[in-house]
Amino acid sequence: MELICWTPVIFNRHGFPRDEEGKPFLPRNLFTEAITSAVIFYYVKKDKEIENKVKKYLLSSDVKFEDVSDKVKEIVLSKYPVLDQLDIPEKTYLPEKDIQEKYIEVFDLKNWEDIKGFKTEVFKGIIPLEIKSPHLEKLKAAAHSYAEALAKIEHSFLKDHPLASIFYEPLINDLKKWDIPLRIGMWTEVSFKGDLLFFWRIKEVREKLLKELKVDIRSRYVLYLPQEKQTTGWVEIKIK
Repeated sequence: MELICWTPVIFNRHGFPRDEEGKPFLPRNLFTEAITSAVIFYYVKKDKEIENKVKKYLLSSDVKFEDVSDKVKEIVLSKYPVLDQLDIPEKTYLPEKDIQEKYIEVFDLKNWEDIKGFKTEVFKGIIPLEIKSPHLEKLKAAAHSYAEALAKIEHSFLKDHPLASIFYEPLINDLKKWDIPLRIGMWTEVSFKGDLLFFWRIKEVREKLLKELKVDIRSRYVLYLPQEKQTTGWVEIKIK
């Protein structure tokens, strides 16, 4: 297998982690978080019983902001343990020559404006990556469902922005051809990223999260590279 970073990947505002010898790498949790988000989205969408169970939890009187992601994950994975036996390297090393420092623009989707950006390390290229799982086909289906939904939602948010036609329309077509599409690293600046995105369409859940918990589960910000005209973190795990 190999990891194809179709658009630049960011770890955080300070750059990539490095080992004791100074070699940059992508940590395991970068992939597990992305795969988990895809699995949550897919099985909530696929299973009405799961959807209703999560909906009931989100509408309960004692729901706490800090517990939401873990509880939803628990509900989904207790019925669909597709992350069991998922084997991902602790460190996936990056060639130093392909790491560059770039300016990242932050676009505020709510106020429809660029806000202060930042410079950080980005990686774009192809590297070996061996992921093992007895549930690979299920993970592949989940990854496609989530990545395509995320791309379509961001496209709709940005419909009057140049990125919509220049970047998102080709991306939506390309994602269908990728083996396992993922969104990894730092690609927005909200705590949930896309974990609860499915529930935005349910009016009573949306209103509860907004009014009582003061949480907007949509992506509020999009990170993109002005020169490349690409948003960050779109990758493919290519199965050879």
